[in-house]
Amino acid sequence: MKIIFAGTPEFAVPSLQMLVNSDHDICAVYTQPDRPAGRGRHLQPSPIKQLALSSGIPVFQPSTLKDEQTLQELFNFQADLMIVVAYGMILPQIVLDTPRLGCINVHGSLLPRWRGAAPIQRAIMAGDSETGITIMQIIHKLDAGDMLHKEFYPISSTDNASIVYEKLSQLGAIGLSKTLPLIEKGLLKPQQQNENLVTYAEKLDKSEADLDWSQSAEKLCRKIRAFNPWPVAQTNYKGQNLRIWQAELINESITHLQPGTVFISNNKFLDVATGSGLLRLIEVQLPGGKRISAQAFLNAHAIEGVVFG
Repeated sequence: MKIIFAGTPEFAVPSLQMLVNSDHDICAVYTQPDRPAGRGRHLQPSPIKQLALSSGIPVFQPSTLKDEQTLQELFNFQADLMIVVAYGMILPQIVLDTPRLGCINVHGSLLPRWRGAAPIQRAIMAGDSETGITIMQIIHKLDAGDMLHKEFYPISSTDNASIVYEKLSQLGAIGLSKTLPLIEKGLLKPQQQNENLVTYAEKLDKSEADLDWSQSAEKLCRKIRAFNPWPVAQTNYKGQNLRIWQAELINESITHLQPGTVFISNNKFLDVATGSGLLRLIEVQLPGGKRISAQAFLNAHAIEGVVFG
């Protein structure tokens, strides 16, 4: 098939690499314009742009898909299919209608659960036992198209968003490799989403990073995992934001302590009282410092009895 690929971040790389290694004709790659990054704020190409250029595929980076020249370029490819993986731009209806077989998307959840911007993080925060990817047809409504294929991934109690992100990016490529031959042969049977089961994964905001110690240790632990690597959960420690990268549940409770109170267990573990249960901090970071183990933090700070804000 003649395919246009649209994607931007690392999540989309395995899918494009699979297509590059296939017999399909990747006639063009669309990705977001280069963005400033790093200390020097120099313009950086997206991971997808880098892969496309190294593979000899023409790259297009329009700031909009609505102007006449961009639309004409798209139409001129006469593509059979457009594949979208975390592109970061909504496709107007005229683009959806351009490829002969339409446009499909690789979405990082088991639709209809977690439509929207942050499905991986919201699944972890909600305590979902599994997630996965859904390949779906794209329609002009957010993540609401008919489902074509799913790949499943069980979420473990130690998985953070970074780990699940990597697993699902690989599953996206696997799912596409199974789906494309069926699309080509017209053998797929699209399945409508049950609107009664829809949930929305709102975009993450830095304001959500603050931990509320009146919540249960289980809920706090899920949030810490979901917010790693961004925006990273944090708490107030002596007027500073102490970032918490990793923590684990402890199967005991100290009911007489105010939530947020630090309890040094066996003189070596940094445990914190919560609304229900104890949370053991594993890796933390102070402003301007490096990520360090909780044990190293204890060696440098007298923290017993401190109440996190």
